[in-house]
Amino acid sequence: VQLQASGGGLVQAGDSLRLSCAASGGTFRTYHLGWFRQAPGKEREFVARISRGGSGTFYADSVKGRFTISGDNAKNTVYLQMDSLKPDDTAIYYCAAATILSAVSSPDQVLYWGKGTQVTVSS
Repeated sequence: VQLQASGGGLVQAGDSLRLSCAASGGTFRTYHLGWFRQAPGKEREFVARISRGGSGTFYADSVKGRFTISGDNAKNTVYLQMDSLKPDDTAIYYCAAATILSAVSSPDQVLYWGKGTQVTVSS
């Protein structure tokens, strides 16, 4: 499975961004998909996940109510809509895939990683 993330950029606090992750070599119905992020000097952390086929979502407390993960089966793409962005959201964002739902919440258990996309939020 290859994952390609896109949509990052430089925005101001309070703005919105939508990240996309296109999956090839597999389908949205085969894998559970998630988003992680890594800020400079910090460990990679879980952000959000969606179960295969889009039947369920789960979020880190830090983004709950501001970020929304969704998927498009036809396009094999998962999205991360990020609203009310804060400077603390600044990080490289990575999409990830796993065959076990719980694994897509843990960096050590992810099967596939996409290349990251930089999100920078200025104050």
